[in-house]
Amino acid sequence: MSEQIFTDVPQVELLQWLARGSLKQNLPRAVRLWVWLRSLYGDAQDRVLLDDGFSLAQWRDTFFTLSHPKGEAIPPLHHPSCPCSKTTAEWLFDQKTGLERSQWLQTVQAHTPIPDLDKFLQQRLFGVTRRSLQADLDILAELGWLEKHEQKYYRVKYFPSRPITTKRQTNELNFLNQEDLVAIAQNLSQEICGVRRFFFKLDFVVTATDELENWQYELQRLWGKIPVPPIELTYNSARLGNTFICVVYPVCIYYVQRAVYLCAFGQSPDLKTDWYNFRLDRIQDITPIEWTHQDIPKNLQLRYHKRNLPTPDEIEAKMSEAWGFDFYLDARSMLLRFDRDYHDRYIRRTFRHDTFKAIAYSQVKNLIKKHTVNLEQQQALLQILAHRSPDDAYYRVQYRHGDHNVIMRLRAWRPRIEVFLPWDMRQSIANDVAREFQLYNS
Repeated sequence: MSEQIFTDVPQVELLQWLARGSLKQNLPRAVRLWVWLRSLYGDAQDRVLLDDGFSLAQWRDTFFTLSHPKGEAIPPLHHPSCPCSKTTAEWLFDQKTGLERSQWLQTVQAHTPIPDLDKFLQQRLFGVTRRSLQADLDILAELGWLEKHEQKYYRVKYFPSRPITTKRQTNELNFLNQEDLVAIAQNLSQEICGVRRFFFKLDFVVTATDELENWQYELQRLWGKIPVPPIELTYNSARLGNTFICVVYPVCIYYVQRAVYLCAFGQSPDLKTDWYNFRLDRIQDITPIEWTHQDIPKNLQLRYHKRNLPTPDEIEAKMSEAWGFDFYLDARSMLLRFDRDYHDRYIRRTFRHDTFKAIAYSQVKNLIKKHTVNLEQQQALLQILAHRSPDDAYYRVQYRHGDHNVIMRLRAWRPRIEVFLPWDMRQSIANDVAREFQLYNS
């Protein structure tokens, strides 16, 4: 089971979701559930040492001190270091959450006016009965944070869909998923002696800015709902040359290769994949629907009922497995050769993908044999390899077969690159080169 880390900050959006109703009435329990999640899924500092298949008593014995009372009543103040002695304010406002008390209070009161909120902050958050703690556990199971079997509780592989509230990075640059770029922007985004020294230039080919703003606003509004509803998309597909209606769950937005895309789960225009990247400017209509709607595809219904709706983390994980933005396409092995001089100038010491690895010339032959089942094609490639220089640079990479962005990258490297594998891609590139040659040689 892959280990997930719970880093959510207790902002009002998350607390409202945990409250499952009136935040005014259930705020103490919502904050307490947030602490529960830190103890079950938090980092090494917060997480308790607890095996799966645990009971309330086992969690209690690891979360509280050894002297913590084990009876049914509200525990008295018995030791200053026991977590049951901490006030709600001590749990909420520290360096780790980054929450500022007055701002948090203002946000909560604007959301739901709560009398005596300051008094609540001074109360002991875990000064509650064993029965209340048992109810906390059962609520976490109902919300999809735990699985319950025969009075034992088990951690889940995927966190349930919820309003994500994490500690914001400096200048709110956490949307940039490249750490080096974030560091540069954080260091240089402010003017130096009154002069701006950092500029971030993106190629952006889309011109339908009004439509983009409309869809971004609509998606932002929908992502603020609890739960986030599925949507019916009317989409004009450039690849298929037609307009389609797809019922999907909107997950997140990516800017990739000069355009903006909505990553969604449910139906794709060609009905071949569960996931699909919809280019935002080609969306013609977005209509939210109820989770009881009969047109919701079974794959999406299943994940909704299991409280396991798709998340952006899933997308990031899939993209790390293979090169290409269309993360839902089949992953295949690619074998490449670069001219040595070109490689040393422009490829060496650059990052393309986690799986983009240099290999020795001696390894290429074995890889061709391993990945080429057709013996005629295999022999043809081996003969070609025999006429290539061992001094050139050879690479292997896992890529998404059919991903347009991968094809565009390979085209940009021509004629300094040669694709050995897969065979069908090699032949497709050869046909493109032949047609291109005819244009300039006619």
